[in-house]
Amino acid sequence: MSPQARHRLAVALIFITPGFWSANYIVARSAIGVVEPHMLALMRWCLALMLMLPFAWPALRRGWPQWAHQWPHLLVLGALGMWICGAFVYIGAHTTVATNIGLLYASAPVMIALASALCFAEPLSRQQAAGAALALSGTVFVLAKGSLANLLAVRFTAGDAWVLAAVIAWTVYSLLLRHWQSPLDAFSRLTAIVAGGIVVLIPFTLAEGLTHGWPAFDGRTWLLAAVVAVLPGFGAYQAYSFMQQELGAARTGITLYLGPIWAALVAWALLGEQPQTFHLVGALMILPGVFLATRSAARRPSG
Repeated sequence: MSPQARHRLAVALIFITPGFWSANYIVARSAIGVVEPHMLALMRWCLALMLMLPFAWPALRRGWPQWAHQWPHLLVLGALGMWICGAFVYIGAHTTVATNIGLLYASAPVMIALASALCFAEPLSRQQAAGAALALSGTVFVLAKGSLANLLAVRFTAGDAWVLAAVIAWTVYSLLLRHWQSPLDAFSRLTAIVAGGIVVLIPFTLAEGLTHGWPAFDGRTWLLAAVVAVLPGFGAYQAYSFMQQELGAARTGITLYLGPIWAALVAWALLGEQPQTFHLVGALMILPGVFLATRSAARRPSG
C-alpha cells in the first residue's frame, strides 16, 4: 500500500473506529451482575488474542531475536491498555453514568495533545488546535444535551475515579505506543501487547474471583465477552495502532470526540431512541472539527 493510500485509510478510520469503541460502553453496563470487571477484561483479551495470533505468529516468530528484549515495554503497555483501560472502565460503570464517562473521555484528546507537545515536540498547528477545540465543544454540547443546566447538574461519583484512571492510562498508552519504537509491524506488536496485558490481568482476575465469585460462563457471558473482543478489542485497537503510526498520537486521539455521535446512532439502531436536535448540533460542530484537526496530517504522507 502506498504512503498516500495508508494516510487516506488512517483518516477514514478516524471516523469509523469510534463505532467500535461505543460497543464497550454498552457492554460495560450490560455486564453488571453477569460477569465481574476483571474477568470480562480477561475473557475479552483472551478471545482477541485467539483471533490475532494466527495472523501475527509468523512475524512474531521470525522477529523474535529483535523484539524479545522489549518484554518490559509489552507488560507496561499491556497493563495500561488492557488492564487499566479495560477492567477499570467496567468497574467504574457500576457506579457512574454514561454522561460522566463521556465527559471524562472527552478530556483524553486534550491531554494527549498537550503531553505530545510538551514531551515529544508533536504540536498541533493553529488550524488543528481550532478543530480540536470545536470538536471538544461539540462533544460537551451533546453530553450536556444542549443545556448548561444539565452540565452544571453533573455529579461525580467513586466510579468516575476509576474511569479517570483509565483516561490517564489511555493518554500514557497512546504516547508510549507512538514513541517506543519496535521492529514489529503494528498488528504483530499489538498482538504481543495483548499477551502482555493478559499476563498482568491474570492475578487480578484470580483475586477478584476468589473474593466475588465466578461468573456462570453461560451464553450471555460469552456473548458479552465476544462483542468486546471483536469490536473494541480486535477492531478498535488495531485501527488505533495503525492510525498512531500514520497520524501521530495527538491527531489520533481526536477519534474520541466522535464517540457521542456513534453512541446516539447505536442507541437509535438498537434501542429505538430517536436522535435529538442537540445530537445534530453537536455533530455539526464535531465533524468539521475532526476534519480540521486531521486535514494537515492527511496531506503530509510519511515515507
